[in-house]
Amino acid sequence: MGVEAILVIAMFASFMVLLLLGFPVAWSLAGIGLIFGIVGHVMVEYLDYPLWFTWQGTIGVLDARIYGIVANELMVALPMFIFMGIMLDRSGIAEKLMHSLVRVLGGLRGGYAITVVLVGVLLAASTGIVGASVVLLGMLSLGPMMQANYNKSLAVGTACSVGTLGILVPPSIMLVLMADRLGTSEASVGKLFMGALIPGVMLAMLYILYIIIASYIKKDLAPAPTNRPRLDARAWFGVFWAILPPMALIISVLGSIFFGIATTTEASAVGAGGALLMAFLSKRLDMDTLKESLYQTSRTSAFIFGIFIGATVFASVLRGLGGDDVIEGAITGLPFGTTGVLLTVLFITFLLGFFLDWVEITLIVLPLVGPVLFKMGVEPVWFAIMFAMCLQTSFLTPPVGFSLFYIKGVCPPGITTKDIYLGVLPYIALQLLALALVFFFQPLATWLPNEVYGGG
Repeated sequence: MGVEAILVIAMFASFMVLLLLGFPVAWSLAGIGLIFGIVGHVMVEYLDYPLWFTWQGTIGVLDARIYGIVANELMVALPMFIFMGIMLDRSGIAEKLMHSLVRVLGGLRGGYAITVVLVGVLLAASTGIVGASVVLLGMLSLGPMMQANYNKSLAVGTACSVGTLGILVPPSIMLVLMADRLGTSEASVGKLFMGALIPGVMLAMLYILYIIIASYIKKDLAPAPTNRPRLDARAWFGVFWAILPPMALIISVLGSIFFGIATTTEASAVGAGGALLMAFLSKRLDMDTLKESLYQTSRTSAFIFGIFIGATVFASVLRGLGGDDVIEGAITGLPFGTTGVLLTVLFITFLLGFFLDWVEITLIVLPLVGPVLFKMGVEPVWFAIMFAMCLQTSFLTPPVGFSLFYIKGVCPPGITTKDIYLGVLPYIALQLLALALVFFFQPLATWLPNEVYGGG
């Protein structure tokens, strides 16, 4: 093992140790990068080690690289989409959707859980903020499902898992970051948004299918209520008016991107303005709400950009120490073909999701493995969507499954951590099934982008 490989392994090991000790991610990345930059400089300048590392070529260009991040027009879409999600969370749209759909579907066996999935899909496509979706779905649905004698694990697992759809279903801030990190026109934001549509909808359909089958096999899992409300034209009209605002927002944002009317950044501004208008029309917009939404947007954006800057320092030093060559050699040296290498990368990504957040994995791992796989002939959009689906599971897998913590904070008394873990297990299995389907049937991720943008 060469000196470069030892230094690269030491960098990743040091990062993991600091994370386990509870140090902030951004500071850990930047600090380790600077420390190993000094180590590389000392080894080259004073110990005459045969490294290609140069201080000026790594630390010396950080100012330009960091400026390139904050000056990137695509990055403007991040705070805009975050603001859109937070403002919609406060507009009352989800409550109206839930109440209207429960009136129509609540009388069916498993109807409440199916309602949660449908509301979650619309929330995912109009907010993209996992934490907000999970908390909101939990607050709106867990109480009624407990009153309807639903199984605890099914109820909490459904609300928790459906909320994570926001990280995959466009407009997703994760897909925006992935497109930026991959840095290729073959995996642009528009193509990734298109590529994620069919897998996202397919995953929601698998959730609904599981709920229907499970509730009919085991009658006490999700019993139908005895006092089923009467369905009339007024109930269906209520569903229509509840679905209309979020659907209009989804079409205006995604449609403007897909049909070339607006760039991703411009469409994010349309979404933010539309969410503001919806909050105003629903009479939920006041100065306190606006201030809180702007504060949360700034806080979340600062968190992401802080990790961005830390990851830039880390990646710059890693590349300066020969990390790209070490990782490319490790990947291409695996005793498999291209398919085996791709499966190995996805498996490692899935395992990393147990310990790291999707932001760190996207910013650190994706730029290292993506170009190597593309050289081996892997289709970029296909790989990016599968990578995103792997990252989605990181929200549900302990010990760092953030959705598990989000839902725990709003669970009614009597729902334990064990209930949450048991509840999400079937949905993790469904996510892996959906990932397998996309792996074996590549057009699920590539057909729509190719139809719209051409290619393949």
